[in-house]
Amino acid sequence: MNTPLISAGALLLTLSFSATAEDMPGMKMDGMNMDGMAMESTQAAPTASAEGTIKAIDGERHTVTLAHGPVAALHWPPMTMAFKTTPGQLDGLQVGDKVAFEFRNGNDGAAIMSIRKQ
Repeated sequence: MNTPLISAGALLLTLSFSATAEDMPGMKMDGMNMDGMAMESTQAAPTASAEGTIKAIDGERHTVTLAHGPVAALHWPPMTMAFKTTPGQLDGLQVGDKVAFEFRNGNDGAAIMSIRKQ
């Protein structure tokens, strides 16, 4: 049996697989998808709509707690939950107001995209 020939063949086969993986442009496999776009929670979750009543506003934490009706797009029943907001989104709104709102439910929680008094 010719051991150096078998070893050389195995080495050549290993190197060819390695070179093939490196020759695939835009195909990084280290937490990135094709073309270098991050596959983390930065992907936009779909927007859902609901109507509800403001139960609490926390200006320091930038959250609003809403008792909302069912959200058909997410198969959610009616519930009361906190949503993240950005400064200024809740200007003119207060506890007890009935509102219509759009939000995204991402990996880091639900965030208000728009909210308006009804």
